[in-house]
Amino acid sequence: MTGPLTTRETAARRDLSPAVEWVLRIVGAGLLAGMAWIHLHLWLDGYRTIAVVGPGFLLNTLAGFGLAALLLVTPRSLVGWVALLGALTAAGTLAGLLLATTVGLFGFVESTTASLWWASFWVEVAAVVVLGALAALTLRRH
Repeated sequence: MTGPLTTRETAARRDLSPAVEWVLRIVGAGLLAGMAWIHLHLWLDGYRTIAVVGPGFLLNTLAGFGLAALLLVTPRSLVGWVALLGALTAAGTLAGLLLATTVGLFGFVESTTASLWWASFWVEVAAVVVLGALAALTLRRH
């Protein structure tokens, strides 16, 4: 039987293992890249001609690929902030998708039957969950 844990031992048990952190980083980066690819594909497929929405899709492509790369090269001490930025980007993208589908966004109305709508929805939901968890777990150690 062991005695009570010291503060250092308790903190060490709560700390995210490097292996789990890397799995979350890789999955999160993959989801951000997937989100970026979907938006690039749709932009090339004609969304580029839609006022405001088209440039937004291109910006989302750049942000998604950029954050995915940054998530993989950021030092461990800063990964929580990059993950948080990625989660917020995915959440904003998801909010835009839902607004465009329900009430319209900048005069554009989307449909759930549109190409890659459901893929976009699930990739963005997963990105919010994975990157949000990574941010929460890594930022708490500071």
